[in-house]
Amino acid sequence: MNNKKEKAKFILRQYSKWIIGIGAVLILIFLGVANFSSVADTAKWFLGLFTPLTIGFFMALILNVPMRFFEAHLWPKAKKKPLQKLRRPTAFILSLVLILGILTGVILLVVPEVASAIRLFVKSAVGVVNELAQLKKTEGLEGLPFGSVLSKINWGEIAESVEKWVKQQSGTIVNGAMDTVISLVGGIVDFVFAVIFSIYILFSKETLKFQAKRLVRAWLPQKGGNYLIHASSVASLNFRNFVAGQTIEAFILGSLCALGMFILRIPYAPMVGALVGVCSLIPVVGAFIAGGIGAFMICTESPIKALIFIIFLIILQQLEGNLIYPRVVGSQVKLPAIWVLAAITVGGALAGPLGILLGIPIASTAYVLVREATEHREAKLGLSTPIEKNDEETETK
Repeated sequence: MNNKKEKAKFILRQYSKWIIGIGAVLILIFLGVANFSSVADTAKWFLGLFTPLTIGFFMALILNVPMRFFEAHLWPKAKKKPLQKLRRPTAFILSLVLILGILTGVILLVVPEVASAIRLFVKSAVGVVNELAQLKKTEGLEGLPFGSVLSKINWGEIAESVEKWVKQQSGTIVNGAMDTVISLVGGIVDFVFAVIFSIYILFSKETLKFQAKRLVRAWLPQKGGNYLIHASSVASLNFRNFVAGQTIEAFILGSLCALGMFILRIPYAPMVGALVGVCSLIPVVGAFIAGGIGAFMICTESPIKALIFIIFLIILQQLEGNLIYPRVVGSQVKLPAIWVLAAITVGGALAGPLGILLGIPIASTAYVLVREATEHREAKLGLSTPIEKNDEETETK
């Protein structure tokens, strides 16, 4: 009798805790919605404090992909401790040199050409305005196409206005440059802290993993804790495979772009191809960003070829986005092509470029976990042969 009463009291206490907890959560949600702007500003300020740590964490995730490759191939059978201790620092240095080397090469290849194109464009625009102003004073513009319209424009006044605007904006430009320098210094400081944090993560990842497992198992129920650890390992594997697949796809797209430009005899083929390849690491939209820069540069030499390049890149991007990308990246993350496209679409709609970037590994992780849960459920229900491939092929036919 006493055992029943104690059990009933225990159940009552448990239900009371749940009710109080749910009530507290509902109150917090109501207060958050009622003061949404204040909560958003506080969250933004709070997240800003962790910006270097967040950047360092993602840097560690990206650097870990080539670093694991180098660690697996640097003295794999070495038994001497000095070589074993040198393996990880050497792998980290090689990974950092590889990534920084690619970025530096693209910057050195692209930035001088872009600067030269901007100077040429400005010089050409000023020259055209001055030439039109001179023609209006001497020979007139009636003989040119749209001459009647061009003759009504005061080109000399436009040239004077441009010069006056440049002089007036000089102070604003200087102030803007100072603000940019200050922001750049702050960004460099954050970047240095992020690099240091990523180094600590990469050099002590086994210790951090062990500590995280201890915390999860100590503070969460056993079943939930084990599932969280398993889900985290699946997510980590999928992210590594996604980065590898994205890199392969970027190399393919950049090579196809450069090859197509060579065939069509479009200028700046190596530079634009490299830029398209690097920018395509941002899924779907990255190639178009690079394409805009490339089209501007090509336009300084030939507007017709710039138009041809835009048409070519749109066709190439459609082929890449619907055929190459889902198969290359999908094969790496073990996600069917249709779900890759769905992840890109939904991720982009929810969070823009960041959603596109993280949508595929998140969808792949969810796909694996749902598949495992489904297989476990089928085994529990005795459905040993759920749907055979032959049945699917029959239904398709």
